Amino acid sequence: MIPGMMRIDRQAICWILMSLACGAGSVAAPAAGPVRNVILVLSDDHRYDFMRFVDGSPAFLETPNMDRMAREGAHLANAFVSTSLCSPSRASILTGQYMHHHRVIDNQRPVPEGTVFFPQYLQKAGFQTAFVGKWHMGHENDEPRPGFDDWVSFRGQGEYFDPVLNVNGRRDTVKGYVTDVLTDQALGWLDENRAEPFFLYLSYKAVHYPFTPAPRHQGRYRDAPIRYPDTMANTEENYETQPNWVRERRYGIHGIDHMETGAFDNDPVPSFDQLYRQFCETVHGLDENLGRVLDYLDRTGLASSTLVLYMGDNGFALGEHGFYDKRDAFEESIRIPMLAYAPGLIAPGLKLGQMVQNIDVAPTLMEALGVPVPEGARFDGRSFFPFLTGRSEPWRNHILYEYYWEWNFPATPTVFAIRDERYKYIYYQGVWDRNGLYDLETDPHERHNLINVPAYQGRRETMRGQLFAELERSGGLQMPIQPPKGVPLHDRKLRR
Repeated sequence: MIPGMMRIDRQAICWILMSLACGAGSVAAPAAGPVRNVILVLSDDHRYDFMRFVDGSPAFLETPNMDRMAREGAHLANAFVSTSLCSPSRASILTGQYMHHHRVIDNQRPVPEGTVFFPQYLQKAGFQTAFVGKWHMGHENDEPRPGFDDWVSFRGQGEYFDPVLNVNGRRDTVKGYVTDVLTDQALGWLDENRAEPFFLYLSYKAVHYPFTPAPRHQGRYRDAPIRYPDTMANTEENYETQPNWVRERRYGIHGIDHMETGAFDNDPVPSFDQLYRQFCETVHGLDENLGRVLDYLDRTGLASSTLVLYMGDNGFALGEHGFYDKRDAFEESIRIPMLAYAPGLIAPGLKLGQMVQNIDVAPTLMEALGVPVPEGARFDGRSFFPFLTGRSEPWRNHILYEYYWEWNFPATPTVFAIRDERYKYIYYQGVWDRNGLYDLETDPHERHNLINVPAYQGRRETMRGQLFAELERSGGLQMPIQPPKGVPLHDRKLRR
C-alpha cells in the first residue's frame, strides 16, 4: 500500500466504476448480498456419516468442530455429488455443471479451454478471491488458474508431509503436516485481505488415501472397536442379487479381498482395520483444522459477516459391498458431508432434508454474496441458499448421477443413476450384467437388488425412462472416448 493512502474497499470501487460505465444518469450501487464473505472448505473422500453427531458414525470418532457447525448452523443431511470422483466433482463445484457439460471426465486430463469457474464472476463483482490447497484438475499442473487473485497449490495429489507449494507462481517446500500447512496459508491470507469482501476456497488433501494422520494423532484410535458393514462379508446373501461386477470388484485394487492375505501378496493396503482407524484419525485432524478457521473468524469478528460452507468432494466406502473406494452409485459413494455456518443468518441446529448436489454450490454462493448469474452462464444446479435462511421454495424430488469407466481403474463400469426420496435405479453401460433397483426405505444398505422382481417392473421401467429422457435432453448421452493416459491398475486376485 502506498504510504498515506487509505485502504479503500475494492468491491465498492468496482461498483462505482460499473455505475459510471452505465452513464451519469444511472449511478446506483447494487444491493449488497446477505453475507459479505464466503469461505468454501472442501475435503477429499470424507464420508457423509463420519461426523460424530450423525447417526451411524463410529462411536469413538471425535469431530467437535463439525458438531459445532451442525449445532450452531445447518446440516444438509441429503447432500450428494453428481459424479463421485475427485476431478469431475471439483469441476462440478466450480462450474455448477454436470460432468457431461464441463467435460472433466477423469483425474488425468486438464480442464477444457474456455471453461468458466464461478469465482471469475466474483472477481468481476469486486471480491478478493483466493485458492488454497488441492486443485487436482490437470494432475501434475500446479499453475494458478482463472478466477483467483491469489493461489496456493501443489501438483496432483500432493504429499502429507513437507509439501512443495506453488504460491502465486513460486514454488517452495513448506515443512509440516499438509492439513496444518494449508490452514496456516489460508489464515495468513485472511490476515492480509480480510478488510475487503472475499471468497476463500480452502481445499484440503485430507482424507485422501493413503490415510495419514498428523503425528500427534497417529495411533489415537489404535484400540478402537470397528463395526464392520453388513454388506462387507463375502456371502450369498450379500451378492445373490447384485451385479456380477460388484462381487468381482472385491478382488481388484479397490476391493477388500485385494488386501494382503499372504506373505507374498505385497499389497499396498495390508490391513483393513488399520486402514479404517487411520481414516478416522485423519478425519480428526481435518476437524481440528476446521476449528482453527472457525476460531479465527470468532477472534477477528468476521463470523458475523461470513458464510462457511464445508463439504466433501465425494463419499467413500469402507468395506460396504467389499469396497474401499468411490466411483459407484451406492450411497456411501455418492453422499457427502455438508455443513453451513453463518451466525445471525442461519438458525442454530437447522437440519435440511432437501436433496442438494455439488452442482448447486456455485449458484448458492453467488446468491449469498449478492452476485447475479450473468446472462449466458450455464448452471445445471440451483441455489439452495433460501433454505439456509428459512425460506421455502419448490425443489427437485430426485437427482441424477453419472460416472464414465476409467482405463486406469477398470473394475467399475460406466454408471448412470437416478435417485428419488425412496428408490434408486442404476444403469450399467457396456457390461453384460444386471442393473440395479433399490428400496432405500426398507433396504438402506442396498443389499437386495429388486431389478428382476416382477412386482417392481413398473417402477424399473418408469425410472429408466426418466433417467434416459433427462440425460438426452441435457446432452448427457454423448460419452467422450479418450486415449489411455496414466498408470493402469488392472490386476486382481484370484477368488479364494
